[in-house]
Amino acid sequence: MLLSTPTVRDLERLTARVLESSTRTAGARLDAYREDDTFYIDIDLPGVDPASIDITVDGKMLTVRAERGRADRENVRYLIAERPVGTFSRQVRLSEKLDTDRLEARYDNGVLTLSIPVLQERRPRKIELVAAGR
Repeated sequence: MLLSTPTVRDLERLTARVLESSTRTAGARLDAYREDDTFYIDIDLPGVDPASIDITVDGKMLTVRAERGRADRENVRYLIAERPVGTFSRQVRLSEKLDTDRLEARYDNGVLTLSIPVLQERRPRKIELVAAGR
């Protein structure tokens, strides 16, 4: 049961604003891992319109931005508004060993998955000498 006194509603609105602000600045949560020759980053972006997701790579700095809003409804006054809205941003410094030119992105069930191939390391190789006249 929700309490509905004006004081409680004001306190809930203030708390929601503080929580929204702290959540937005903290960024979206992520997991980063390597599987075989591919590096993956999974970023939680629930409720985000895929069209609002912006992914950029500048040098080795990966930046992901997304926006989540609240549905506009006429004559609606929220009693509780805990789900964060606004712009979410996350930056990750990538290794030089990743091929960012071949980065791929997929958004499924509120999770943005970025896959980045790992560059093959150049190893010393032996050069066979071919004798003249052969």
